[in-house]
Parts: sequence; structure tokens; C-alpha cells
Amino acid sequence: MPKRTTFLFALVVWATLLQPFTSLADQVSVRYTEGLLHGFLVLQTLDGKTLAVGDLTRTAKGDRVTSKLVLKFKDGSVHEETTVFSQRDKFQVIKYHLIQNGPAFKRQLETSIDVPCGQLTVRYTEEDGQEKVLNERLELAPDVVNGIVPTLVKNIPVPASQVTVSMVATTPKPRLIKVVIVPQGEEPFSVGGFNRKATRYVVKVELGAIAGVVAPLIGKQPPDVNIWILRGEAPVFLKSEGPLYEGGPILRIEQIRPVWPRRPPANSPKHE
Repeated sequence: MPKRTTFLFALVVWATLLQPFTSLADQVSVRYTEGLLHGFLVLQTLDGKTLAVGDLTRTAKGDRVTSKLVLKFKDGSVHEETTVFSQRDKFQVIKYHLIQNGPAFKRQLETSIDVPCGQLTVRYTEEDGQEKVLNERLELAPDVVNGIVPTLVKNIPVPASQVTVSMVATTPKPRLIKVVIVPQGEEPFSVGGFNRKATRYVVKVELGAIAGVVAPLIGKQPPDVNIWILRGEAPVFLKSEGPLYEGGPILRIEQIRPVWPRRPPANSPKHE
């Protein structure tokens, strides 16, 4: 049995490059800068069952952005993803940290990636509960996109046919793989009864020439991830559908609005 792998697709996760007509990976040029943000997200099955809720926070200092996503499950599990990236001319991941623990995950995992140094640290548990730690160095290109795919998708110029970038697939033996983003056209949705259109993108793992190396590790082609973006002067992420870990179910992540407790109207009569 091949060891299970964890593909870092969390809100997200998921990637692109600016030049849409080349098959070579590259960095993505910054068209829309990221700033202060605090949003609320929900993780659901495709039939609408809520599994987790969480917060996405983002702060910027100069051209450096820190993004943190925390999903808290009803069973006590936690998915926590922190990414530090540069948005000086082109997006570039500097550090990435992922924690997945609790019964919602088949493997307890903590991964740290220092992209400029090429340093990876993976802590994981085997099926028998034994904890292992792997420290490894990889030659990582500046187009590595772990943790920033939705941000990059918002910056894809229109029209674009296909874009390709790199991603680290964390396993007991981490591998650098190619990820291809393909726009699928517009799909309708509504907000408050007003119709809008979102652009859907499909994120595919491209085994290609390295299939002989990666396929034995993952066992099969990973499922696609879909991302919906509302384009315009201020593009915004709407939702994504894909697994949080290899072999996991397809789950939906999307924005959620706060729910306030019901209160009687201010002018309603008071009962003695």
C-alpha cells in the first residue's frame, strides 16, 4: 500500500501564472494588491451539511502579507493554514505552515515550508499512531503557490486559456508537482435577488513527465479542485470545491454571513 499523501489544496487551497499561453511555470504578476481582511467561512459537504466554520484573516506590512485560515470542526478537529507571501511586482510565497489534527483527518499532520531556503519540515503520524518527523531540503522555484491559489486566481488576466505553477505535495517524501489552472467560463448566481456571474476555474494536478515518480506515491490522479471568482474592479473569492487531504471527500468552502439573535423591535410594547 502506498503511503497516503496530503495535497495542500485548502482554500483552500489552489494557483496560476500571468502568461496564459505557455506551458512553463512562472510567477504571477500583481494586478490587485491584498490588504487588511477578516472574513468568515464555512466548510460543508456538497449536500449542505456543515462540518466546520472559521475565520480568514489577512494583514499587510509593506509588500509582505500574512494570511491565516482557521477552520474549527464540530468534532474538535482543526485545520490551520498560515502563509506569508510577497506582493512586490509578483506574488511569491515566503513561508507556509499547515496543521491538520483531530478525527476529521486520516493523518495528523504539521508541515512547514521555507521557500527561499528550500527547507521542509513534516511531522505526521502513521496508522499505528507512531509520530515521525522529516526534515528535507528541496530546490523550490519562486512560483510555488501553497496557500495562495485563490489570491493568484483573482489576478489571472482575462482572457486566459491555461496557466501552470508549482506546488509542494507533502508526503513522507515531499515532491514538487505542477498544477494547471483552466478557466471554465461563467456561471450565474444571485445576491439579494440580483443576478451576477462568476468565473469558474478548474485546478488540476499535472503528473506529466514526473508521473513515474509521483503516481506510485499518490496511487491515482488527485481529483480536480473548482474555484469560483467574481471578477471586476475588485475580484473576490466566492467558493471552492475540493478535498482538504488526499483521499478525502470533496468539500465546499464559501463565505458565510453572521447570524444575529432575534430581538423584539425597539418600538414594540413592553409587557408588564
